[in-house]
Amino acid sequence: MQNFVLISPNFPDTYYMFAEALKINGFRVLGVGDCPYERLSWELKSCLDDYYCCSSLENFEEQKNAVQLFTDRYGQIDYLESNNEYWLSRDAELRQIFNIPNGVRPEELKYWQHKSLMKEYYRKGGARVADFVMVSDKKSVLDFVDKVGYPIFIKPDIGVGAAGDYKINNEEELDNFFATKEPWITYICEQFLFGDIISFDGICDSNSNVVFCASNFFPPSVAEVVKEGKDLFYYTLKKVPSDLLEIGQNVVKAFGVKKRFFHLEFFRLSKAAKNVGRKGDIVALETNMRPAGGFTPDLINFSQSVNCYQIWADVMAFDENKQDLNMTKYYAACASRRNGVWYQHSDSEIFAKYRNQLSADGYYPHVLSGAMGDRFFMAKLNTINEVEEFREFVESRL
Repeated sequence: MQNFVLISPNFPDTYYMFAEALKINGFRVLGVGDCPYERLSWELKSCLDDYYCCSSLENFEEQKNAVQLFTDRYGQIDYLESNNEYWLSRDAELRQIFNIPNGVRPEELKYWQHKSLMKEYYRKGGARVADFVMVSDKKSVLDFVDKVGYPIFIKPDIGVGAAGDYKINNEEELDNFFATKEPWITYICEQFLFGDIISFDGICDSNSNVVFCASNFFPPSVAEVVKEGKDLFYYTLKKVPSDLLEIGQNVVKAFGVKKRFFHLEFFRLSKAAKNVGRKGDIVALETNMRPAGGFTPDLINFSQSVNCYQIWADVMAFDENKQDLNMTKYYAACASRRNGVWYQHSDSEIFAKYRNQLSADGYYPHVLSGAMGDRFFMAKLNTINEVEEFREFVESRL
């Protein structure tokens, strides 16, 4: 029996389905978290063979103690994964320390997390990329502006969720950035691109072959949602666009991703960008080698009529997808709301109007609410017009 350690298996709530899918495939499922065992959901507890509760997952020594204990009890650990961006570095360190044979190690991980380094792999995969410069001082940025013009976009070289991002429109705003930026963070400055974010999400096997994929479309950027307090709205497409499919598969191969989820972000340009591309072209944004954030795996399931948690576990166990991918497809839309804002329609009105289309609703964990909102509704819809109507009905403010 193979041993699979899941880090923080209770976050977010639906991630118990990773444990469930592994259990179905015959793994011994071992959990490490900072939630007391008695507070875990019954769905998760029923799938765990053992669980180690740390006082805090920030305490790396406790995580090491947990994995050592499992090794002493059950033998060699075969897999260790959190499927969570926040813990990817720790996951990689634990794999190295305990010589866990499957999964990425720290040296490889840097190419997934540094925005400046991942561009090389996007290029290898045939994707267009925006020009950039590392931010060292004001002169380095001004020299870059002379080449590409304003606006520019400055963000941490390592980071997720639009935290610490700056759209700079002029030299005054650039001066403000240098006056307020965090001194310990390394920043990258990019040519600003006008367009919508479209993602290539999926799971690949041990040869970096994509065995399942889907695509999400994000009309407002996450940066706008975070900075301006907008309501996040996005949806999963019925089908991955052909140009994105080709580029996405090539980029996954270029990165050499093995047996894991991936979430690759691109711009679909709404305006031509100098030396980058024409309107409508796909341009690389950044990559996250884990499932898309929040409850997006569930949204993908609703859209594609699959269980992507089980597809992932099938790849872990058998190195292949065993599900029928020719099921009925939908546009699956997720509309969010924020606490303290008055909306035109109440929850009960949403339930009444979309009782036959709603697939899920709930509240985001507090740590995700800044980027994703507080309350969410997910619905399966047949047309783009229905998607826009759903967004309007849920998110229209008074």
